[in-house]
Amino acid sequence: MTEPDNDPLVRGIRLRGDRHRRWLREGEPSVAHRLAQIGVLGWIIVVPMLIGVFAGRWLDQHFGTGLFWTAPLLLAGTALGGWSAWKWMKSA
Repeated sequence: MTEPDNDPLVRGIRLRGDRHRRWLREGEPSVAHRLAQIGVLGWIIVVPMLIGVFAGRWLDQHFGTGLFWTAPLLLAGTALGGWSAWKWMKSA
């Protein structure tokens, strides 16, 4: 049997309790705070995508390969951005 500290259900319950106590202490976030969170979330997704596009275009121009590198690096940037956003939202 797993230890109580290693059980994902126990960790989730503790995290929920911590969030609830923080909400009771700090109250509801302001509209500006929520908009800032949305803006950060957008940049977390967009920046890796743009890095993938620019790196792919540079590789394509360097090797003369059309869109051979741009498309896969765009998809990799999208996946990385989605994963980063997911991790950021889970920790917030």
